[in-house]
Amino acid sequence: MHAREMPWRIGPGDRRAGQRPDPYRIWMSEIMLQQTTVAAVKDYFERFTRRWPTVQDLAGAEDAAVMGEWAGLGYYARARNLLKCARAVVRDHNGIFPDTYDVLLTLPGVGPYTAAAISAIAFDRPETVLDGNVERVMARLHDIHAPLPASKPQLKARAAEVTPSLRAGDYAQAVMDLGATICTPRNPACGICPWREPCAARQAGTAPELPKKTPKKAKPTRFGIVYLGQRSDGAWLVETRPDSGLLGGMMGWPGSDWHEGPPDEAPPCPADWHTLGEEVRHTFTHFHLILTVKTATLPAQSQPERGFWIDKHAFRPSDLPTVMRKAFTLARNP
Repeated sequence: MHAREMPWRIGPGDRRAGQRPDPYRIWMSEIMLQQTTVAAVKDYFERFTRRWPTVQDLAGAEDAAVMGEWAGLGYYARARNLLKCARAVVRDHNGIFPDTYDVLLTLPGVGPYTAAAISAIAFDRPETVLDGNVERVMARLHDIHAPLPASKPQLKARAAEVTPSLRAGDYAQAVMDLGATICTPRNPACGICPWREPCAARQAGTAPELPKKTPKKAKPTRFGIVYLGQRSDGAWLVETRPDSGLLGGMMGWPGSDWHEGPPDEAPPCPADWHTLGEEVRHTFTHFHLILTVKTATLPAQSQPERGFWIDKHAFRPSDLPTVMRKAFTLARNP
């Protein structure tokens, strides 16, 4: 009745009519939601499932097409694992998602939280689902002041105590919704919470300060250079980044390594490279990045040492990860 509407969920009426959640859609939503908000994920999820409506469709997709659709969502290892997992399900499980926690854990990119979420939500297995919302609810319900992430085992144990054996999927989603809409990080609406009576933190007046977290270390700043070269016929010089590492498998601009000292010059070919007056600034999980942007018009016979040419009509800025798209925008609007 009060459940959030999500494109990967089925409604109460559908469930009463015997419809079950689609494991493929549940799996995809959980991969996309890792360290990403529901608001950011919805449009990506709908585009992906329109283009690849089944796990077989996704398994047969070209890597570049999937990476391009993922561009902008961040944490690009998830996109690589999305393809690996889809292909493993088709190859090793006849295109049918496993329905148990232990077997789900064997799939690429599926960790303990994701395995629990899929097995509970898609298959009603009584697994303990512990995301950030559930951690907050449990910390407040039991007035647990030990800071995250060290308190995760204690919070999971508390969550396991109240995980039911029946309708585990409905329960898991209900607690996540409770944390997202009522037991919110700031200004929790304790007066309308269904667990307000047993909530120890409400009684102690400590709910707003929980859960506590270990302070994060200050992020370092790294520097680099990107080179935006366009041929006289309009083609762009791009490269596919190595599969391992940050932005792995994504299309981007040739450039230098990123490190904390002054960046090293690393042009993909000799040219009259012009340095733009503004820099690209972007923040990743573990560091801030400042990129110097250099541009050049390259002759038609240019033979770069790195990268490949993409025709101006085939080039889509939306296929670039956010930091590379920022560089493109800066170069087009200096």
